[in-house]
Amino acid sequence: MSFFSKLRERLTRSSSKIGEGLDDIVEAVPTPVPQAPEEPKPAAPSGGLVGRLFGTSPSKPEEPRRALDDAMLEDLEDMLVQADLGVDTALRVTANIAEGRMGRRLSSTELKELLADEIARIMTPVARPLPLYPRKPQVVLVVGVNGAGKTTTIGKLASQFRTAGKSVMIAAGDTFRAAAVEQLQIWGQRAGVPVMVAAQGSDPASLAYDAMTRAEAEGADLLMIDTAGRLQNRQDLMEELAKIVRVIRKKDPSAPHNTLLVLDATTGQNALNQVETFRQLADVSGLVMTKLDGTARGGVMVALADRFGLPIHAIGVGEQIDDLDAFDANDFARALVGL
Repeated sequence: MSFFSKLRERLTRSSSKIGEGLDDIVEAVPTPVPQAPEEPKPAAPSGGLVGRLFGTSPSKPEEPRRALDDAMLEDLEDMLVQADLGVDTALRVTANIAEGRMGRRLSSTELKELLADEIARIMTPVARPLPLYPRKPQVVLVVGVNGAGKTTTIGKLASQFRTAGKSVMIAAGDTFRAAAVEQLQIWGQRAGVPVMVAAQGSDPASLAYDAMTRAEAEGADLLMIDTAGRLQNRQDLMEELAKIVRVIRKKDPSAPHNTLLVLDATTGQNALNQVETFRQLADVSGLVMTKLDGTARGGVMVALADRFGLPIHAIGVGEQIDDLDAFDANDFARALVGL
């Protein structure tokens, strides 16, 4: 199954919510005033042999249509806000849809196409794969709150890069959570990638430095460093991340070369707050969005792209190794609106 097929299949909660919302908006039209009955017309040939001879076939029922007016635009804005696009993005999207189309009668399918085009327009500039550099080792610092999917994202990316012919190392820098270290070790075994660990509670900056030394000595292409995500005490986390960066820059002043923020799509609008926080804590260079298969809040990705413009390198729709893939704006937009 292609990744787009998985995305379309598993983004059902978001796409059903938005798709049904658009159907309801178009169908929410006043009941027409009854007209005088017309004279019956002779039935046109249809179906079967006669239909084929006359080049006709049973017609499909025509989709309901609604004139695009202020009331319809207000319904559309409300629906998009409820779908987690956020107020500012919802207003901008509806304004663009309205431009040059006021008074035009639209079907639900046409409205979905217009919305998909607007979403794709917002998302296309941020749909960029993780950049790879000739520098060895390329240091990728991975940040995010606990439970967002950092560990599995690191494991999946490491496996995919190794399959692509890159030599990869992982540093289990969340030294306070034994479960995170064990999970990374399992992914490392699965992918054939070495995982450097330290004693529980030890200094993650020291581990990062040692991992860089080893990666440099072994000529690794990529070093992926996991980090803790304890946002309940931001000061501690800020100091820890700052120390990791400070220490690895003693080895390479240009490191880290990427700082990935992993976000859980099920958090909805809270993802915006997490981006704000982690941009203060670390120089976030790109995003990975996980758990799109378990949420009705896929619209938050549109809000993230519109507000921050940070590259979205990958999205996840499940637990398997091939359930994380590069982000494609058009595929996502069409899946999100139910096309």
